[in-house]
Amino acid sequence: MSAWASLISLFKPVADLINNVHTSDEERLQIQAQLFQIQAELTQRVMEYETKLLEAKARTIQAEAQGQSILQRNWRPLTMLCFLALIVCDSFGLLTFRLSVEAWDLLQIGLGGYVAGRSLEKIAPKVTDVMSKK
Repeated sequence: MSAWASLISLFKPVADLINNVHTSDEERLQIQAQLFQIQAELTQRVMEYETKLLEAKARTIQAEAQGQSILQRNWRPLTMLCFLALIVCDSFGLLTFRLSVEAWDLLQIGLGGYVAGRSLEKIAPKVTDVMSKK
């Protein structure tokens, strides 16, 4: 479960409870405003954490890409190409064995992580600038 989904699932029952409590409209709105403020603060902290995590991953990929060894610079793309070749061969029945579902999952994670990592590497500084201006 992602951090966002966890955060939403944490606050939804509390918000529902506030709506069902028999208090005045003013008290209910005040409590809802406080809950929303707490949720906004937690959301900001989660975003800061995920930004730092992505920056660390981006630094790792960048360090590998700038490495002196050809193998160090290219091991991730080579690994994904090997998995892609295995999956294409499996799809056409060219292998003597069938790949497990985990192989498909690994390819999705690898390609998704690499593409998302590269995209977020470019987006993270902009998000950080926007968040620091608030």
